[in-house]
Amino acid sequence: MSLCLLYLICSPKVEDSLSEWLLERGDPPGFTSMAVAGHGSSEHSMTLAEQVAGRSRRVLFLLELSEERAHALIDDLSAAFGGSGIHYWLAPIHAAGRID
Repeated sequence: MSLCLLYLICSPKVEDSLSEWLLERGDPPGFTSMAVAGHGSSEHSMTLAEQVAGRSRRVLFLLELSEERAHALIDDLSAAFGGSGIHYWLAPIHAAGRID
């Protein structure tokens, strides 16, 4: 089984509904989320205050799961959150574990 890390980046407006949607699925069994700043040239999606600051507030979700489950989750995300502007990356995990 090939593990991967799915990064989901969304606006704060989508954070609660995305978090609830992920928790209701139970797949993956858990995830990490954190506030991040987006920097770039997509001014059309930025508020005036964000344009002045040069960054936009975003929320990053990190999910560890199999590559097969990640692709299925991305397909389901497209159906449930189409038009929400969620951006994603999928990267391989070469090693993972728990240090007890």
